[in-house]
Amino acid sequence: MDSYAVGYARPDRWSRSKPEDTVSSSWHAVEAHRPPAELDGEVELAACGAIVQVWGAHRWERVGARESACAECKQITVRQLSRAS
Repeated sequence: MDSYAVGYARPDRWSRSKPEDTVSSSWHAVEAHRPPAELDGEVELAACGAIVQVWGAHRWERVGARESACAECKQITVRQLSRAS
């Protein structure tokens, strides 16, 4: 995935890894198959499985660096470096 939108955790969100966690990781990455501004206000599934509402004006590159960003989303969105054999 080349582009991620930013989603904010809704109270009814669900996450595979931490379904009980509702406050510590409020911001999530959402795969954006169209411009994030077009997703503004939509309810989407985040990379980690949480249900979030997209905030189209935010950029994951900035929000993902915050302490309140989901650690699982951060890990998923990090590009893996390919090793030469």
